[in-house]
Amino acid sequence: MNTPYDFDTVIDRRGTWCVQWDGVADRFGVDGLLPFTISDMDFETAPEVLSALRARLDHGVFGYTDWQHEDFTSAIAHWYETRYGTTIDTAGLVYGPSVLSQLSQLLQMWTSEGDGVVVHTPTYDGFRKAITGLGRELRGVPLGDTAALERELARADSKVLLVCSPHNPTGRVWTEAELTELASLAARHGAAVISDEIHADFVHDGRRHVPWTRVAGEGRWAVITSASKAFNFPALTGSYGIIGRPADRTEFLRRMQTAEGLASPAVLSLTAHIAAYREGGAWLDAVRAYVAGNLALVAERLDAAFPGLGWEPPQAGYLAWIDLRRAGVEDDEALQRVLVERERVAVMPGSVYGAKGFVRLNVGCPRSKVEAGVEALIRGVAAVRAGGA
Repeated sequence: MNTPYDFDTVIDRRGTWCVQWDGVADRFGVDGLLPFTISDMDFETAPEVLSALRARLDHGVFGYTDWQHEDFTSAIAHWYETRYGTTIDTAGLVYGPSVLSQLSQLLQMWTSEGDGVVVHTPTYDGFRKAITGLGRELRGVPLGDTAALERELARADSKVLLVCSPHNPTGRVWTEAELTELASLAARHGAAVISDEIHADFVHDGRRHVPWTRVAGEGRWAVITSASKAFNFPALTGSYGIIGRPADRTEFLRRMQTAEGLASPAVLSLTAHIAAYREGGAWLDAVRAYVAGNLALVAERLDAAFPGLGWEPPQAGYLAWIDLRRAGVEDDEALQRVLVERERVAVMPGSVYGAKGFVRLNVGCPRSKVEAGVEALIRGVAAVRAGGA
């Protein structure tokens, strides 16, 4: 595909306090590994975003800032209208420093210690930490198991259904019919719904993201999201949400502005969001296409190495969730030893998300790095199968 954007050039991120590169030893115990881990990308953000940030920096004054203004809220409304064909009520918007901070605040509003929060498994580890860290009980149900979902929601103290849409780590995109069923089940059992849609902008061709606002109905609900995932600026902090009930919005904002002391947002995050949503669509389409090529490469190499594996690229995102059990890998620890000690790569084991025999390989990076990662993974799997771990 012809594109004015360069995604092939390798950008050295070492020495920038980068969690994925500089912090690899914190999780894997060894420095200097080639990382395919935390879900950020190795690409520069959109040039339109960079240009807007430079212009804001040139102003030189960075005083207290307000997010409740037309430039920010109308950019979000524009994005939902043009990307998802969905009209949102900007009066329902809220702001928080991150999606997980919003999740924490909503859980404190809508649950008490010991209450259950129902999530689909495998589960993003950030959800697990937020839920259990607040003294709530994480109640996992396998993706697609409606009977198990209803059983958990029917428990009197299951107060929230937490939906990841699209789903992390699997990359599954929920259909409108599936989301409507989730909304119906939650309403039937009196559970609030929190829909984390931070991966929504990275849905691949042939699929369509349906915002929770389209199916929410009259129940208690919130959407939490950010442009930071798709446009690769999480270090700027900043996220926004949409909360259904006015009283809940008022309480959320009160908590953020008083108990949390977060009356002023990060101005560079506002700047980046506005530029991304107003001008960054072409870059996003290009980077999605490039990542789709990376995922196709992974599928091709895995199919050639392990014909019975049958791995297919995810429906959304740049995280390849790979079931290696058909390739004979059941022991995450053995595979990790080979990958770290022999191959010198860092790949997230499935056990982090509650699923042994899987890995999550981040391919939001130049193709040369993807090639190195998938070949290291193939060699690692072959070594484990041969008993060489």
